This record gives sequence, structure tokens and C-alpha cells, in this order.
Amino acid sequence: MIAVIVAFANSCKQTNKDDGKETILKGKTTILVDETFLPLIEDQVTVFQSKYKADITVQGKSENELIQSFLKDTSRIVVLSRVLSANENKYFEQLKIKPKVTPIGKDAIALISNRSNKDTLIALQDVISFMRGSEIKGIKGLVFDNPNSSTVRYMNELAGLTALPAKNVYSFKTNKEVVKFIAENEGMIGFVGLNYLYQPTEAVASNLKNINVLSVKDSGKNDYFAPSQNNLAEGTYPLARDLYIINCQGYSGLGMGFASFVAGDIGQRIILKSGLLPIRTPGRKVNFITNKKKEKENE
Repeated sequence: MIAVIVAFANSCKQTNKDDGKETILKGKTTILVDETFLPLIEDQVTVFQSKYKADITVQGKSENELIQSFLKDTSRIVVLSRVLSANENKYFEQLKIKPKVTPIGKDAIALISNRSNKDTLIALQDVISFMRGSEIKGIKGLVFDNPNSSTVRYMNELAGLTALPAKNVYSFKTNKEVVKFIAENEGMIGFVGLNYLYQPTEAVASNLKNINVLSVKDSGKNDYFAPSQNNLAEGTYPLARDLYIINCQGYSGLGMGFASFVAGDIGQRIILKSGLLPIRTPGRKVNFITNKKKEKENE
């Protein structure tokens, strides 16, 4: 995939040498990113910029804020945990732009509790019932990152709600604040993007020793599963979600080049290393070295 991009870029250079225009591997742009997996995309951008003459600004926001910026043309490249809605697609159809959607991997919503809570198992149905107003033993409250986040939207859809309940359900602004709050308070259940646990900032890392990552039982199932790479691959963790790069630039710009990079071998290896699940497992070459001298002795 990247080889094709490079070939295309070389042909562009012949007709547009140093004209300053954006191409798939050169220029300046902004990428809007769901805050719950911001560390992953920042890593991807760092490596991409080290290889190509690209200057990419990454803006991490809640899902609702991202969509508003996306539709207002703050940027035409966005990384989301969902595809565009029918109305959002219709908006771009009116602009005669066909969104290019590139699946890049799978993320998960992780449930966390204070380290003092010795029970590291939780049933998803209990969480849903609590959101609907039922009292559940062992749960004092639920804590979310942001009322406009993809995590809140995901859990509201599971619970059949249109908004977070006002009683015993709290929200901050970032995943970092959720981790800090759970590390300091007993009996609460927090919701964070898995990427923040595998690639924590310094502030998040300092609180990880005081939290438990919970294993979750899906509704109607008997077994509990942790939000691990293996369980994402096997489809057993119930709070998994797909990740997409959506490009509505309408021309061959950095959106196309970056999406191809992330979906290619190097980008997929970065996702694998991040603890999330790449859309395709990068290949591994194994070289078998034989000792010819020893083989001759054995003949």
C-alpha cells in the first residue's frame, strides 16, 4: 500500500515540484481525533512525519465536538469509533464529496475500580441496570470522561437512554480525570478508553497502581473477559468498538496518505504495540539458519 503511495507521490513531484501544495505525503493539515484513543494517533502522526514532509496537527476532542468541527470544515479528516450517520453522509453528498472510510483497528471501553475493591469481576447487565436507576450491590456510582464522548454515547445506546441519568452518574472532561478519581475513591466504577491504560501519560501512570481493570460478563453469558488484545481478537470482550479514519477532503491530500499509512504494515504494527487490535495482523518473517558444517558431519 505504501509503495503505491510513494510511486504516486513521485509522479506528482514531476509536475508540481516544490509548489507548496498538499499531496498525499507532503503539506500541512489537521486531524480531528476522539480523545479516548488520542495517544495512539499521536504515535502514528509522529512516525508518519518522520518519514514524509508532512506537518500534521492533532486535535483531541469529545465525539460530539469532533463531529461539529468536522461538519464546519475545521478539518476534513477525523478518527472516530463509529461511521458517519445517514444525515452526516447526506451533508457531504450535497457537497459532492464521498467520504473515504478506512477501518484501522479495534479499541475497547475498559471498566476500572479502586484497588481496595477486591472483586475484579462485573456483569454488564448490572452496569446497564444501574444506569437505568436500579440499586446494584457494590456500585456506588459510575464515572465517565465527558458527557459528549463516544464512551457515553456507546453506553447510553446499550442502556436505551438518550442522556446520562442525573443520579449517581458523574462525568468529567478527560480520561485522565476519570483514572485519578477512581484511584482516590472507593465503590465507584470508571469508564476509560483502553488506549489510556496501555499508553498512559505520566499523570495517568501515577494513578494506575491504585486501580483495578475489571473483567466483564456480557448479558446472557457465563464467562468474564478482560479488555485484552487476545479477547478483542476472539470477540469475547463485550465492550469492543471499531476505529475508523474518515477522510472528506475531496482530493488526494494528506488524509489519503495518512489513512493508507495507518492501515499499512507500519501503522498496523504501531496499533499492535499500543495494546489495541489492528485490523490486520502484520506479517512476521522467520529465517531458518542451518549449520552446514554440522550437517556434513552427520551425513
